[in-house]
Amino acid sequence: MRINKADFRQLKHKNFTLLGMSGVGKTHLAKLLSDKDTYYHYSGDYRIGSEYLNGDILDNVKARMRKDPCLAELLDDQAIDLVNRMTFDNLSSVSNFLGKVGNPELGGLPLSEFKRRQALHRQAEVQAMCDVPAFIDKAHQSGFSHFINDAGGSLCELDDDATYGLLSEHSIILYIKANDKNVSDLVERAQTHPKPLYYQSAFLDEQLDIYLAENRLTYVAQIDPNAFVRWIFPRLLEHRVPKYEAIAERYGYTIDSEALYQCQSADDVFQLIEQVLD
Repeated sequence: MRINKADFRQLKHKNFTLLGMSGVGKTHLAKLLSDKDTYYHYSGDYRIGSEYLNGDILDNVKARMRKDPCLAELLDDQAIDLVNRMTFDNLSSVSNFLGKVGNPELGGLPLSEFKRRQALHRQAEVQAMCDVPAFIDKAHQSGFSHFINDAGGSLCELDDDATYGLLSEHSIILYIKANDKNVSDLVERAQTHPKPLYYQSAFLDEQLDIYLAENRLTYVAQIDPNAFVRWIFPRLLEHRVPKYEAIAERYGYTIDSEALYQCQSADDVFQLIEQVLD
């Protein structure tokens, strides 16, 4: 949605889609606005895990449990059951399912299985974003005047103009651009806490070939999963930035992460947004 400051102030329903890398400030912005009772907070990652990947997550855990004869018997007898207790602040079940590619003895996944899960995640993300208009209507019917779509960091990887167009039709897309310090912090966090990530298939294949050659490895199964995540993360950032920028240029607006971190209230956020609308 493209809009000027005057029309923005007059909007009866202010609906936003937040775009950017995980850790850049999307959730911070959402929480500032959500302090007002009039805002409905929709988490794309939560929707992915609780709805579209829930069955796959539980099936994966059950398959691992079945390696223990005692647990397998309890599952077969329906004496125990599993529940995916996700929250907005704890998405570990999604990360655990997505996994990391590499040596199985170090917790890695075979490349074929890793790509299968990546494809499931992409499909789930498209579905979660296509649900946004219905959730906006639901939010308004439930008494919320405004709506925040806290989208996942991999939204830019979809390369799906239909999805971006749908989000733009129903919300104001705000890309939170990381400054140099923010990028440095994100890279440092990836070094100390390497976590599962989504990659476009062609990008992943290209980077795997480079990594194998640089480390004189022959097979993906020889890769240390955590070492690969540490190595690829800065390259993933570089890969994603022009994608974020292209979405913002065509469908929305860009705000600076440092300026966002200075915001202490919803009013501060609105002032920042109005600056970029001008």
